[in-house]
Amino acid sequence: MRALTDPYPFPPCPAPFNMARYVLTAGAETPDKIALQILRATGAERWSYARLIAAVRGTGTGLLRAGLVPGDRVLLRLGNTVDFPVAYLGAIAVGLVPVPSSTQLTSPEITRIAQEISPALVLAADGVALPEHPAAVLTQAALHAMQDLPPCDWHMGSPDRPGYIIYTSGSGGQPRAVVHAHRAIWARRMMWEGWYGLSPEDRMLHAGAFNWTYTLGTGLMDPWAIGATALIPEPGAPLGLMLKRFDATIFAAVPGVYRQLLKDGRKLDLPRLRHGLSAGEKLPEATRMAWREATGREIYEALGMSECSTFISSAPGRPAAPGVAGYPQAGRRLAVLGENGQPVARGEEGILAVHQSDPGLMLGYLGADRPELPLNGAWFETGDCVTMAEDEGITYVGRHDDMMNAGGFRVSPLEVERALARAPGIHEIACTEVTVREGVSVIAAFYTADAPLEEAALMEFAAGQLARYKQPRLYRHCESLPRSANGKLSRRALRARFEESV
Repeated sequence: MRALTDPYPFPPCPAPFNMARYVLTAGAETPDKIALQILRATGAERWSYARLIAAVRGTGTGLLRAGLVPGDRVLLRLGNTVDFPVAYLGAIAVGLVPVPSSTQLTSPEITRIAQEISPALVLAADGVALPEHPAAVLTQAALHAMQDLPPCDWHMGSPDRPGYIIYTSGSGGQPRAVVHAHRAIWARRMMWEGWYGLSPEDRMLHAGAFNWTYTLGTGLMDPWAIGATALIPEPGAPLGLMLKRFDATIFAAVPGVYRQLLKDGRKLDLPRLRHGLSAGEKLPEATRMAWREATGREIYEALGMSECSTFISSAPGRPAAPGVAGYPQAGRRLAVLGENGQPVARGEEGILAVHQSDPGLMLGYLGADRPELPLNGAWFETGDCVTMAEDEGITYVGRHDDMMNAGGFRVSPLEVERALARAPGIHEIACTEVTVREGVSVIAAFYTADAPLEEAALMEFAAGQLARYKQPRLYRHCESLPRSANGKLSRRALRARFEESV
């Protein structure tokens, strides 16, 4: 049997369609219900669905009054506040194309992005690095004031038109602009049963920041689309206490957050919690077992990417065996391809691929004329090496390229190497992800130089060139860097050499 899933009927996205309207439709039926609670040790800020919808539609009105027209791109330079998702949905509501960006990005990094997307407007919080670009800048205070304006009309249109753009690092070494259609949110319905086990009665607590795409999708858009309540803790809030005090029924985080909650070895009394969710990086089996021991609850893992969000997962209705990442969500058509571009046999290793018909698949990477969707026949290859079992269980083997994972963010070693190659004294440099202890990995830089360089100086140089999550956490001087027989740099050999010495 080939490593290929059969087509599965999934209802097409309605047309005409607007992503923001869809996200808020269920909440409009229960306007007094709490859509969002921002959790603090001293209490919570509550947003009803009526307040959220009014803020989104008022923001849409304000953006149009600022002179923007449907199709214009809006660069979001907003921090970890509720203004971020409100601005995001407000832009989409009136047909604008928001481009979220990490506030950690440096001025050179965000300038490169602005030059590529040509935004008509930049929405910026105080103190955040701005691009060197002629686009007008709107302050967060001015944006916040828009929430009280009269409601905008929904901009309806084809579900296949561009809805938003997010950035991911590609194997080519530069962050790539991923253009998603409005219909991408419709495809996320596959996750409701395929991963979350989500219902309107749930209270989903996501441990991430408002302006992270994992939080934006799993922590906010999906609960709102079904009419549930989203819980977002302020930075530094005690998560264990927040989970219990605010009756969270589902908890979503990256593996590192679970490890932090478990570090003191105590039991966690979470009577309302049904289960946890994990994505962004591989969940160590030891962390899963420790969570089960501390809480009596399970963690369900998902595998995905910026180009298609999560599409493989375990779920309450279909848990995965140890070592298995999960199963294709109902509605997905996936394959494991060999070097010839054809599906391999079940159990054989190959490249995980998503069929071009998947409604959650991106329109493509931003191109000069239109988004470009690179395909191998009818398939988009993810770069993940996997095997597919007879029951369609997917086991993750590793990356086909050398992409690194930094706390849930994929980072290209080429981008980091290119930035650090200019550091004074460095002759040659290679970066890779290394394991420093069980379940913990970091980005490491290995370099050649006349003599070992001051690590503090290297870190200072990196801080001026790269966002914090892209910066190496350790540096090692080498006499030479390992290469394959054909002279190609071998990052895998570097990683193995380091981990043997730990």
